[in-house]
Amino acid sequence: MSESTSIECVPNGPLRVKGLPTLRNSKGEDLPTKEITVLCRCGGSATKPYCDGTHRSNGFVSEKAADRAPDRIDSYRGKQITIHDNRSICAHAGRCTDGLPTTFRYDQEPFIDADADLAAQIVAIVAQCPSGALSYTLHDRPAAAAPERIPMIVVTPGPYAVMGNIALDQAQNAGASPERCTLCRCGGSKNKPFCDGSHWDIGFADDKN
Repeated sequence: MSESTSIECVPNGPLRVKGLPTLRNSKGEDLPTKEITVLCRCGGSATKPYCDGTHRSNGFVSEKAADRAPDRIDSYRGKQITIHDNRSICAHAGRCTDGLPTTFRYDQEPFIDADADLAAQIVAIVAQCPSGALSYTLHDRPAAAAPERIPMIVVTPGPYAVMGNIALDQAQNAGASPERCTLCRCGGSKNKPFCDGSHWDIGFADDKN
């Protein structure tokens, strides 16, 4: 992991990001950073994505909820590829269900059909998963090494999409990607600091970014 870029999850407080080279919003605009950039994760700041201290008055709690989704890898084996999925860190960005709906089947059980598409197509979609919840094992050859990404945080309409080798002071969930994750910024996730898609349920919005 990079020693120059790191994220500290302040208990019941914001994210303190040290040495971040690039912070970008969902419109593709670069946002100002400092030696330490302090980002809101309670959902209440008036200066999103930056913290304005609202967490001190809105009751924000950073602990994981007891009724969060279990930290578990489900594996779906096909003839050429096995797809691994950890629902507890899925941000519900829809890259998989929109990009390859025959493999990743919205509102169907089982969720994944590993034989529905070519392995190469599945690999390409898994690489687009912003949360790192999806991974795969190829049966005839090792999985390709993850591309090296420049450390960056993108302020999406939901979570912070973190990419590149950025050190996080929290343990990753089982099977999570070491070079990308999504961190909650709406304040509602049951699996903080990671996004669990709760921004959809609570109607979180940040039209400015």
